[in-house]
Amino acid sequence: MASHVVQGRGVETPVEVRDASVCLAAYLVRADAARAVLAYSRMDVTEVLPGKALCSLVFVRYHDSDLGSYNEFGVTFLVRPADAGPPPSRGPLAGLKDLRGAGTGAFVHWLPVDQAFTLEAGRTIWGFPKELADVDLRLGSPYKRCLLRKDGRMVVDLLLRPGVPATPVPLLGETLPVPDAYAHLDGVTRRIPWTARARGVRWRPGGALIRLGNHPIAKELSELGLPRRALMTATAERVSMTFEEPGRA
Repeated sequence: MASHVVQGRGVETPVEVRDASVCLAAYLVRADAARAVLAYSRMDVTEVLPGKALCSLVFVRYHDSDLGSYNEFGVTFLVRPADAGPPPSRGPLAGLKDLRGAGTGAFVHWLPVDQAFTLEAGRTIWGFPKELADVDLRLGSPYKRCLLRKDGRMVVDLLLRPGVPATPVPLLGETLPVPDAYAHLDGVTRRIPWTARARGVRWRPGGALIRLGNHPIAKELSELGLPRRALMTATAERVSMTFEEPGRA
């Protein structure tokens, strides 16, 4: 356990999220374009298929957490940890073998939030690239929607159509097999161990409608090949999470 002071308030790790709603759309994108986006971090993407990387757009409403209640949007990529060794020999199943073998990480490339306290905590404790933005989440209808604006400019409008219940896995309250998170800030790459438990999980192939705005991040997403059909979407009504103290990657 470690203690931190954020805006005059003490925060201890592990930080607990007791209740959150999570929505995710995963996309296959060009691996070379993803590598160009992440060049600043010196981390390599996992090629889940030859020449293809996995980029996920995530929006979360944190109902109850040690950092308060807030909305968040995330752009993440599956990456190969530095200690994973050389990538497997190229082939149609090489990426899947890589996931089962050396493992993978979830690199957090961009993480806008709508509250100042979680912004400062995320940057100072874990090195998450949090920025203040207008994260408008509409979760009360069957369709889940995020309207994200930054500096008065539209970044993305993402609409998800929840799929079928994920049964029998994950079971009620079961811990999900999540990869370690990675983030790069101020020249330092950090590894953040975390856990998640979920209820009310639904998933489906496709299921997302995305519209990009005129913000630089929207241009970056377009260079990855978006908008395009999502590989899959997933939603979870009740999620709890634990974020541990970070370490150097």
